[in-house]
Amino acid sequence: NIGLASAFVSSPAAFPSSSSWSSSPSSALRLSSSEQQPVEAPPTTPDAPAPKMVKNDSVDPSTEWELDCYSRPVLVDGKKLWEVLITDSSGSFRVCETLASNKVNSKELRRVVEEAIEEADVKPNIVRFFRGAMFNMINIALSEVDVVAKPSRCTFSLAGWLEERNRDVYPKMEGYRPTMASGGPRASFLDVRTPVKLPDSLRGEKYAFVSLPLAEFLEGGGVNNENIGVGKLCPVDPTLPADAFVQGIVILTTRANGLAAWLAGTELSGFKCDLRKRTLVMETDIDNQYLMAKLNDIQRQEGMAFEEGKDSLGG
Repeated sequence: NIGLASAFVSSPAAFPSSSSWSSSPSSALRLSSSEQQPVEAPPTTPDAPAPKMVKNDSVDPSTEWELDCYSRPVLVDGKKLWEVLITDSSGSFRVCETLASNKVNSKELRRVVEEAIEEADVKPNIVRFFRGAMFNMINIALSEVDVVAKPSRCTFSLAGWLEERNRDVYPKMEGYRPTMASGGPRASFLDVRTPVKLPDSLRGEKYAFVSLPLAEFLEGGGVNNENIGVGKLCPVDPTLPADAFVQGIVILTTRANGLAAWLAGTELSGFKCDLRKRTLVMETDIDNQYLMAKLNDIQRQEGMAFEEGKDSLGG
């Protein structure tokens, strides 16, 4: 008996917006949100009081949080502006707090996280973060908080928020330096990593490039959280055309249950075809890569269409 494990790659650069934000303190691929833009908290300076949590009452809070602590493309009195951004996977709240450059440490970060937890309606079980450069500091900060810290590029709500701030907030701030701008969890860079061979017990017998209409993942479509099976769906921008096609990989294997369970336990961020090396690669965690398969001439052409389809949706 051949089982089926499948994975669809959404548009990572096109994240849904949220609406109905109030100060207090996605439909499937995780698709629940509206098309309205959230109210952005006003820019702050290192000397400004800590901003309150900004909540979006139109979506349910999640126990899975996302965190970023990094410098921004703004200079304040000649020093880099450092911010802590915290949200959850459903985008039900946002916390933005600046840190003085001499207070960028695990103690201060832990304080911000603990204050956010104290104010939140739902306490987190998991906190994801994508910056490898900040791994040690974030890991130490979260080690004394009752959460599971997960290095991961599956920080979709956070990526959408960072995209908004890089587009709408930082350029309007005094001291903005566009040359200092850095990317989010899927920023492009010279990739010199070598994929690790996928364990034999987790390899599929066959792979296929497939696609489904985006409408299948929207409200009223055939794919939703109730029937997705093992794993979860990630956000899709509801403004994308419903007749566009979402690219994916189907894995045929006699070990479908085991493979699906393993995939669900990883921080799977996507698949890519390296057309030059003729390989299909799985991306997980912050920077892990697994070699899924070698591509022949026909598969390389299919892989090219796969990558073009991802690019057409901003992926």
